[in-house]
Amino acid sequence: MQYDELDLVNRCRGGDLAAYDQIMQQYEKKVYSLCFRMAGNHDDAADLAQEAFLKAFRALPSFKGESAFATWLYRIVTNTCLDEKRRVSKRPFLVSLDKKLETEDGELALTLPGDSPDPLKFTLDGELQREIQALLGKLPSDQRIVVVMRDIDGYSYEEMADTLQLSMGTLKSRLNRARSKLRELYLREQEHFRQEVHLKEKGGWSHDM
Repeated sequence: MQYDELDLVNRCRGGDLAAYDQIMQQYEKKVYSLCFRMAGNHDDAADLAQEAFLKAFRALPSFKGESAFATWLYRIVTNTCLDEKRRVSKRPFLVSLDKKLETEDGELALTLPGDSPDPLKFTLDGELQREIQALLGKLPSDQRIVVVMRDIDGYSYEEMADTLQLSMGTLKSRLNRARSKLRELYLREQEHFRQEVHLKEKGGWSHDM
């Protein structure tokens, strides 16, 4: 841990809220990104990020410096996200009529490079963000977290294994299964899209005749 960061952590332990605010500003983008990819919408992501930072602040006295502060923080964030996914999975399925779900974007028209080893090895922006989020939302939470951390946020295998407290073999196996599942979902969506286009074209010819 860098000296400046260690000083901030020590000040936080002493109840210095300004110091903790600096730490939040340093990590808020990565924390929010991870929460958004797991939650699938901005409102829940903001709530999860806030909850994770609050948990981290309360747990600071237990931080012994045995791992990097970032690793310790991201472990709290991932556990917060996974705990929430488990809680949600046990609730009756309810959809708010006034809340837009970012995983319900209708037809997908995602074009991938032919030689890409997996569907996330390219820049995510705009409509593509929503399309990828729709696919991620269909993965089990334990698979989604490893894809998000590795292929979107760029964590190293070592950071992921430490954060998720998995052996390297288990981590790589889970990531491979997640990527395979993501490809399967993508190909299924593409096939569905092609069928819809074909039916629309066929209907158009019939109408003209």
